[in-house]
Amino acid sequence: MIFFRVVAALVLVAVLASCGGPPSKFRTYKGPEVTHVVVYKTARRMDLWHYNRLLRSFDVQLGGNPFGHKQHEGDRRTPEGDYIIDRRNPNSRFHLSIGIDYPNEADKARAEENGWKPGGDIFIHGRGPRFQQARGDWTDGCIAVTDREMEDIYAMVRDGTPIRILP
Repeated sequence: MIFFRVVAALVLVAVLASCGGPPSKFRTYKGPEVTHVVVYKTARRMDLWHYNRLLRSFDVQLGGNPFGHKQHEGDRRTPEGDYIIDRRNPNSRFHLSIGIDYPNEADKARAEENGWKPGGDIFIHGRGPRFQQARGDWTDGCIAVTDREMEDIYAMVRDGTPIRILP
């Protein structure tokens, strides 16, 4: 009899433990494939596309110096041009993030020609705990959305997806 009570208590503890806790930041997506991403810097908007069908749009915040193409490390500009989503960081200090393959070969050549370091670590990311109240363009060159929106983007956009960042 004691054995059955111990087993019942352990089952009850396991059931209760699985019910509690914060919701997961990892979401699932079963819709159409995101075939490309387009960022419109002037409009502060990012669109996720399945070929010629718009799937989702997001308001974005950019680098603290949002005008013009990223030239070098520390200029706080968001790059412009064609890139690829090439990595993801589930443990980002900005909640979640997906990486953009900046600098590409042209960016590296331009920086070298001018004696600059091109910079790097450009991501689409959430806000994380530190930047929940951030207003305006506040990143060091990244593309920022809310944490909840980043959960959807992280689920929808795969590594290898092209991204075009327009002025």
